[in-house]
Amino acid sequence: MALIFIVEDDPDIREMERYALNSSGFETKAFSTGNELFSGLFETLPDLILLDIMLPNEDGLSILRRLRQDNRTRRIPVIMVTAKTTEIDKVRGLDSGADDYVTKPFGIKELVSRIRALLRRTMPEPKPLVYEGLSIDEDGHKVFAMGKQVELTHREYELLKYLLAHVNKVNTRETLMDEVWGFNFTGESRTVDMHIKTLRKKLLGCGDYIKTVRGVGYKLGD
Repeated sequence: MALIFIVEDDPDIREMERYALNSSGFETKAFSTGNELFSGLFETLPDLILLDIMLPNEDGLSILRRLRQDNRTRRIPVIMVTAKTTEIDKVRGLDSGADDYVTKPFGIKELVSRIRALLRRTMPEPKPLVYEGLSIDEDGHKVFAMGKQVELTHREYELLKYLLAHVNKVNTRETLMDEVWGFNFTGESRTVDMHIKTLRKKLLGCGDYIKTVRGVGYKLGD
């Protein structure tokens, strides 16, 4: 799952972008200033940055130049988002190192499509979702355990897919609910426990790969 950093000072636009991207399967972190962005970059690097130009204290073009001058961040894809529509504004953004440029107001579907297109060009091939005798064929939407295909519900499939993508990582129930059910899901954390239980049964002997971390959540792996 790609991580997108959103830098936008307008809270309504920021929340709209965040909601749209989360609903489209992306993980997001949102910031309102350049200082907040660079603090976030100190902790983790995203797969793409959605960067507004008109920001308080330091504008997006200045932030972009700083990103391109730092070896840690110089290769992160950046899409500029702005109300400026003149050709010279777009040229300045692209010449400063932006990978794409979207003007306000914009359509959410177009924005998501541009992000996906840019990520296809810049992200490495995903790692195969395989662990021991357990594997997922994403193209065929199939799951195999001990060489046998097993039938899962949509939610069980997505849960297993997330666990396989994060092998040996301990995932809290809250994280699994956010990532698999959606960040606005209002159900109880027991929902996760019930799905883990049925998933273990369906995966034959491979169900033992899913470990319970008492008091925290679950992980797939040793």
